[in-house]
Formats: sequence, C-alpha cells, structure tokens
Amino acid sequence: MSFSDPADSPALFDLPPTGPDFVLEQSARARGLWPVAGCDEAGRGPLAGPVVAAAVILDPDRIPEGLDDSKKLTAKRREDLFDKIMADAVVSVASSSPALIDRINILAASLDAMRRAVCGLARVPMLVLADGRDRPPGIACGAEAVIKGDGRSLSIAAASIVAKVTRDRMMANAGLLYPVYGFDAHAGYGTARHISAIAEAGPCPLHRRSFRPIREHGRAADDVTPDAAKP
Repeated sequence: MSFSDPADSPALFDLPPTGPDFVLEQSARARGLWPVAGCDEAGRGPLAGPVVAAAVILDPDRIPEGLDDSKKLTAKRREDLFDKIMADAVVSVASSSPALIDRINILAASLDAMRRAVCGLARVPMLVLADGRDRPPGIACGAEAVIKGDGRSLSIAAASIVAKVTRDRMMANAGLLYPVYGFDAHAGYGTARHISAIAEAGPCPLHRRSFRPIREHGRAADDVTPDAAKP
C-alpha cells in the first residue's frame, strides 16, 4: 500500500467555502416564477419577547456581499448588512407577540408572522422560499420550504439577518423597560442570568407563559411593572 503526498491532491481545507447562493432563485426565474422572496424568522427559542419574521426580495444586480445565515455573523456584520439590505431590497417585517405565542403555540405564531411579512411586501412575489420544514399558510403565491435555507439561499439569508437585527433591537428596548432581566444582553433566551432573574422577580408581560421555565415559577406576568412606568 502506498500513500500519495497530500501536496499532490486537493485537501479538504483547500476546497472553496460553501454558503448561500442564488441558485434556487435563478431556477425559479427560469420557470417563470419571479420575483422570488426569501422568508425567515428569529426568536422561536427564547423565553420572552416576540417572534419576528422578515420577507426579502433581492435585486439580482444589487445583492450585498457577505450575506449568510445570521447566526454565523457578528452583531456588527449583521447591522452593516441590514442597512444594505434595507437600501437595495424590497423588505417586509412582521411579529407575533408573546400573548399570541401562548394562545396558538410558537410554531403557528412563527408561521403567521411569516405569512404577514410576505403579505406586507410592496412587490408581490411569485414564489416564496421559506426557511425550515413548513411553508407559511394563507399566501397568494406558491411557497417552498427549504431546510437550513438561511445557509442555502441568499434571499433567505437576507431575511434571517433582517429578522434577527429587528428582534435584537426590540429586545434591547425591552431591556430599558425591564432591566432586571437583562434582555439587552441575551434577547430573551434562557441564560443562567435570565432564569435567575425570573426566579427572583417573577415573569413580566413579555415572558411566554406557555414555556415551561416560565410556568414553573407560577407568578402572574402582571406582577412585574416596567421601570419606565413606575412613579
């Protein structure tokens, strides 16, 4: 048995990096389905705050460089790309409140926010590429669910960035109203600091009472008054 020198053949680390591209959008366009909107949400996992969805129609001639799954980008890079997307694309954003999440469940609330984001676009898409396993219901055009779509489609990646940045800004503002929870630091996710604050102060109106860590603490959400509303 002989082994070739690694220098004689391409190594895995020499392969070009993979990431989202415009193949799905171009394929749809070739079938006469244009424009194409990418749709994604942010905030399904947190214990507090809304779930936010964004729908984005990119201009093929003005696609910002560096679009990727928002989770793979730094906060500063997301903010920079957010500004470019908002300047050069057709964008719509919608959210579902904690109360709606508690009433119809997080999946249904996420899909409803995606539906409203698509319906709010100033340009009507012929096809929606939705991140995940489920297609948003009640939209007037066709939709395709794209598993791990934020890493495959530039349109979905752009939507993931818009949704993430929008929600992070909302939770930063929530941190000013309810500083005890540190929403500006963890955006409502179940960090040790957040769980400890809930145990000590109880939940606030932004908490999702249908989520187990909130149910376990048992205090009514109205028990905590926003700092901004205190005399």
